[in-house]
Amino acid sequence: MSKIGFVSLGCPKNLLDTEVMLGALAQAGYEITPEESEADIIVINTCAFIESAKKEAIDNILDIAWLKENGNLKGIVVTGCLSERYRDEILKEFPEVDAVLGTGSVHSIVKAVKEIEAGRKYAEFLDKNKAELGGDRIVTTGDAFAYLKISEGCNNVCTYCAIPYIRGKFRSRPMDDLIEEAKELVEMGIKELIVIGQDTTAYGVDLYGEYKLDELLRRLSAETDVKWLRIMYCYPDKITEGLIEEFKNNEKLLKYIDLPIQHINSRILKKMNRRGDEALIRDVISRLRQVPGMVIRSTSIVGFPTETEEEFTQLCEFVREAKFDNFGAFPYSREEGTAAYSFDGQIDEQVKQDRYDIIMREQLSVIEDVNKKNIGTVQTVLCEGFDPVSETYFGRTYKNAPDIDGKVFFFSKIKHRVGDFVEVEIVDVLDDYDLSGKAV
Repeated sequence: MSKIGFVSLGCPKNLLDTEVMLGALAQAGYEITPEESEADIIVINTCAFIESAKKEAIDNILDIAWLKENGNLKGIVVTGCLSERYRDEILKEFPEVDAVLGTGSVHSIVKAVKEIEAGRKYAEFLDKNKAELGGDRIVTTGDAFAYLKISEGCNNVCTYCAIPYIRGKFRSRPMDDLIEEAKELVEMGIKELIVIGQDTTAYGVDLYGEYKLDELLRRLSAETDVKWLRIMYCYPDKITEGLIEEFKNNEKLLKYIDLPIQHINSRILKKMNRRGDEALIRDVISRLRQVPGMVIRSTSIVGFPTETEEEFTQLCEFVREAKFDNFGAFPYSREEGTAAYSFDGQIDEQVKQDRYDIIMREQLSVIEDVNKKNIGTVQTVLCEGFDPVSETYFGRTYKNAPDIDGKVFFFSKIKHRVGDFVEVEIVDVLDDYDLSGKAV
């Protein structure tokens, strides 16, 4: 049988689809190889959320196409958001591609591979609103943590965002299914479960008629032996009192929230079709800050159509004031198929980049102060590996999510395994965002 290689691009939600496809191919008897040069067929799971993601996806397709022309590669499958969004163009623009699957056809990966083996081109775009959620998977994130996708799609229809068109309407996975999957992951040795979805705070509203994220977190804590629970992709307008109580009382739920605000100016928020305004955002952050030890990560968009210098300055001042523990910004990306694409008042690309640089400098001064306060404290670190160059272990505290936040590099006289919890005294700040320390 063919050896299958994978390239997975984009967000953790996309990575989970990759893991499900890996699981399906392995169950069908295919050998998975991490070496692209050894693969007979390579699956490229793409992102197409913003322009830079589309460019990265296309660059990867071209790179893999070179392998097909100059190496032993026999077939290329393109899946994910790019294929869903540009379903008619991919086979036409990239003749090297042999199969294309939309976001509703993740579970057809084995069929696509068999078609390539039979020498046939293949394309499938099943209804993304009816696609099966979940599935057996091969965890690719190591022994320390794994993602748990609790929903698919989004109903918010923000004017800058193409996700509802790519991923479909919001759909929650049944709670019992999620509990079973969480139990399996914990039994494999996973220490941290990271709850994800396009909008995790909307969880349950379609199945149970009300927001049920707090109940899901309570059940995950009570019915599994997971050590850490973390939640991402929370919307400010859906932060219920029940969820805040869970942060206060649930010892397994990390006091960490990913809360993208996108802006603070009420006019811009309304133009983005975001629910809530400046007052709501300030109120939610105030309520969250009442939870002792609470860490808030956020993101914003700069250069949204018609954003004035005064409105941008207001956002910068709010970032300074809010003192987010972690923060990222994105220059607005004009995306076809979204309402904002045709808005008047599009901002010049250089102005957008300048605003991005300014706001990230603001956050850098904030994070320097935040990190300095960690020096001299002892933090629990989830070990994720060993760096042979610096001869230090590295991992994360509860204050840091994988890939997007900083790490802790620490020295230790004893050996540690991936997934160990280690008490580390923080002694210094590295490269603005990372910390260094020593095991105690």
